[in-house]
Amino acid sequence: MSHISKNIKYLRKKHYYTQETFAEAIEIKRSLVGAYEEGRADPRINNLLKICDFFKVSLDTFINKDVSTLSDDDLYDDSGTKKEKLKVLSITVDQNDNENIELVPQKASAGYTNGYADPEYIEELPKFKLPMLPGNATYRAFEISGDSMLPLLPGTVVIGEYLEEISRVKNGNTYVLVTAKEGIVYKRVFNYVAEKGKLYLVSDNKSYSAYEVAAEEIMEIWEAKAFISVNFPMPASEEEMSLEKLTNIVAEMKHDIVKIKDHII
Repeated sequence: MSHISKNIKYLRKKHYYTQETFAEAIEIKRSLVGAYEEGRADPRINNLLKICDFFKVSLDTFINKDVSTLSDDDLYDDSGTKKEKLKVLSITVDQNDNENIELVPQKASAGYTNGYADPEYIEELPKFKLPMLPGNATYRAFEISGDSMLPLLPGTVVIGEYLEEISRVKNGNTYVLVTAKEGIVYKRVFNYVAEKGKLYLVSDNKSYSAYEVAAEEIMEIWEAKAFISVNFPMPASEEEMSLEKLTNIVAEMKHDIVKIKDHII
């Protein structure tokens, strides 16, 4: 049997769970637990993360080591320093076991901070596919509100790729963050976690002030990869181009075209 099979069985018994009670605890079928332990099936990544999170064991340790040979301290890290606990990300899949993109509408955003780890809550969200996105990542879509990220208007849907580690946040890129205090926000982010334990969030609309969020308040991070909108942004230059200016430009173009036609005739 693989390490995964042996490790599931060992940790289940170590914590005094039957297959039935363990299956109930991580919300899967008992028959799946039996299949995993007997090596007849391998857990899908979302179930594997559930199991790791439940036992507070890192994914790397769970896959690559025989945990029955490790001390309790070594279950976290060989150096004795506890690793950051893996977060369980609830997802949905289609009939071919391919991940969906779940949409979090603006009206559902308040409930998302409570239900983001609840498989039943995620299952109820609208779902869709975008074939142009790479298939080796997990995506979620969020409908943004407010005008802090103009020219993206309220109602724009931002599609983000899930980041497992806050260290992967790149300065100046845009992200959807699910936070304990602010809820869901879409901002341009600067990463100072290593130095100060904080992220700095900046709006593209300069009328909004930048602010900081402590790393421990971050529940999820999604790197923006695409957006969907029924509103086309207005072009802008050093000075914001108004509708009146655009109208004048079009009028001048029409006038020039008439002069060219008259000259040709």
